Formats: sequence, C-alpha cells, structure tokens
Amino acid sequence: MRRKALSFVWSSFGAQSRLPDLARFVSDATPMLEQYVKKILTSRVYDVAVETPLHGARQLSERLGNRVLLKREDLQPVFSFKIRGAYNKLAQLTAEEAARGVVTASAGNHAQGLALAARELGILATIVMPRTTPEIKVEGVRSRGATVVLHGDSFPEALAYSLKLVDEQGFVYIHPYDDPDTIAGQGTVAMEILRQQPGQLDAIFVPVGGGGLIAGIAAYVKYLRPEIKVIGVEPDDSNCLQAAMAAGERVVLSQVGLFADGVAVAQIGHYTFEVCRHYVDEVITVSTDEICAAIKDIYDDTRSITEPAGALGVAGIKKYVEQRGISGQTLVAIDSGANVNFDRLRHVAERAELGEGREAIIAVTIPEQPGSFKAFCEAIGKRQITEFNYRYHTDREAHIFVGVQTHPENDPRSALITSLTGQGFPVLDLTDNELAKLHIRHMVGG
Repeated sequence: MRRKALSFVWSSFGAQSRLPDLARFVSDATPMLEQYVKKILTSRVYDVAVETPLHGARQLSERLGNRVLLKREDLQPVFSFKIRGAYNKLAQLTAEEAARGVVTASAGNHAQGLALAARELGILATIVMPRTTPEIKVEGVRSRGATVVLHGDSFPEALAYSLKLVDEQGFVYIHPYDDPDTIAGQGTVAMEILRQQPGQLDAIFVPVGGGGLIAGIAAYVKYLRPEIKVIGVEPDDSNCLQAAMAAGERVVLSQVGLFADGVAVAQIGHYTFEVCRHYVDEVITVSTDEICAAIKDIYDDTRSITEPAGALGVAGIKKYVEQRGISGQTLVAIDSGANVNFDRLRHVAERAELGEGREAIIAVTIPEQPGSFKAFCEAIGKRQITEFNYRYHTDREAHIFVGVQTHPENDPRSALITSLTGQGFPVLDLTDNELAKLHIRHMVGG
C-alpha cells in the first residue's frame, strides 16, 4: 500500500523531486497521513477549481528580511479555497444521495463553494448562513443558484438549524470543514505549494477556522516534507485550535469575534483536530489591528484586497518573524479568500495604522483654563493628529480623546506619552483598548 501511495506522490512532484528523500520519510508516516495523501492526490477538485499561483511578496519580503510567498487562493472562481473541499465532497456522493439534495451551514465561503459545486454537478443545495454574514457572501451564494436561509447570529446556531433541515427534509449534510473528503480537497493547496516551491521552504502559515484547510495541508506536508513547519494563525478572539491544543482536547469557546467572520468558529472539528494535534507545529494568534495591517501589506504587494480571514497568514508571518528574530527563511502565507464587504474597507484602513504602530489613541485630561489647550498642542509637537474629540467635563478639567500619528522606530508612542506626561498631562493609553478603538468617534458629549 505504501509503495502504491509513494508512486502517487512521486508522479505529483515532477522532475526536480528526489525519490530517495521521499522514501526516507515514508517509513515514519502514519496510516492516517497515508490515507489523506491518497485522497488528496486523487481529489477531483480540478473539475472546477484552478491551480493558484504562488506569488512573491517583494515589499513585505524586503521589510521582514525573509522571502515571503503568497498562495493566492483568493483567485479561485469563488474567491476562496473553499471550492476545493466542497466540490470534492459532492463528487463523492452516490446518485441516491445527490438526488436528495444537500444542505450546509456556513459563514460564507464554504457556502459559495458548495453553491457553485452543486450547480456544476446538478445537485439542489440549501445554505443556512448566520444573519451576521457579509452581504457580499450572501449574494454570492444566491447568484450561484442555491437557496439561502439566514438563521441565528453565529455558526453554531446556523449549524443547529441546518441539522434540523436534514431531519425534516432528508437532505444530505455537507460539513464545511469536518469531513475527510473536504479535508482532502483543501489539502490540494499543499500539493500545489510543494510542486511550485520544491526548494527551500521553512514554514507555511495557515488561517484556521474549523481546521479543514490546515488539516489537509499538514497531512500532505508532514507526509512528504516533515521538516517544513505548519503553523496555524487565528484571531485573538476566535482561537479554537489554540485552546484545543493547550487542553489536549476539543473545547468550545464561550464566544467568538466576528471581525474575521470567515474563521468565527467556536470549536475545532473532530477529524481536523485529530490531524492538527499531531502534525501542526504551533498556533499563533493575532489582533484585529494586525489583521488590518496584513490586509494593507497584501494590497501593497498585489493591489488585491483580501478578506480579514484571508490575511491571517501574513499577519502570522509578521508576528512570527518579530518574535523569533528570524531572517533568510522562505515562508508561505495562504491568502485564503477575498470576500469582503466594500463598506468595511474604511475601518480596515484606519485599523491598519494601529496594527503597524503608526498611530496611537490616547485620552488626556487637561485643566479647563486659558492656555492649557495650547500647552497640550505644543506637547504634541509636529505629529499629525488623526482623530480629535474634546469633551467638557467640569469647571476644572476637560477630557480629550485623540489619535496621533507615530512611527514604530523613529517616533514610537512611548515618546508621545513621555512628552505629554512631562508637561503634567495625565495620559491614558487606549491604543490596545478594543472598545475605545471601536467607539472613539461616539465618545463626545456624554
């Protein structure tokens, strides 16, 4: 069986691969990995998906001192990698199952992938989506012929309702991530990466929601090139894989953040965790500001706008490089999708400056007396003010909420705070306060 699987692997690589190197690793591969690799290599994703390019991010590479490559899954027909797993799963259905129709729950990208796959295969599809799903994703599903049902405010609520439809109407449920055929479809991303970058490759940074993408990538990569690190990246407020890895078992998050809606999942999948717990090297979490800064980085290098979940890989690379102080490595980020509402871009642009350390948000108390505001402005100096709200408090003092342009190296926020406190102004640093950053424009007047 392993010989047969090895021949599959060899044929998938091409002339630059060295069979002895692969054979050395096969003896250590588990049966689970071998089964996933065979599923990946025989996956039918290319009936509808495309092999996406592995683009170099020149500007980001120069800044970080490492070679950064972007796997452009945002260029798929549904602007997301999810088409791979969805189509592969539907292609495995029996004729009787296909005739019953399918249903799924999804925050958006799986829904669009399943809708397109079902249309191509002539299968009726019903998609249950949380009411918080961006409109662009809802319309993307409807435009591909699927029936959309909006239910609940989170994925678990949508999932529960979709399972109810299975019982009531006899649909076949298609899980968005926790299914071996879906995992195998997503794993074709890794097959392409190793073929496109057969030389030095130190780590692959993968966005994590329910874990289908990272499980497929980890299974394939660790079977063929176990020296490559597979690193998951999650939002700080949606870290279901990190929590499960720490606990040694799947856990349910009490709540999840919605900014990166594509990975707003409260519990890692069963099948996906069985792969991740053994073959994912580590998990990094990043803030909303760091995600927004990564969206800008991708735009600067590609002139393409990714969705928040799609930028997790780049955000993870930046944090990894900063924390580890590494240089000269080749690092791949999966740019997993580009389904973002246009009206969110202003928020992204504002938060990107915070993510790069180029803006500070502070609250300053000044005396309510002539000359105090002038002294405050002098303490700010020549720095550009990006936000300004003045609120009268009492006859003796006033509160100022202000955004000020900084520079992480030449003029860090610590220098700004030192300048203000040196002038006798009490300062509260709100730069890392999520509530303040979301509502600062509404904090005037009471």
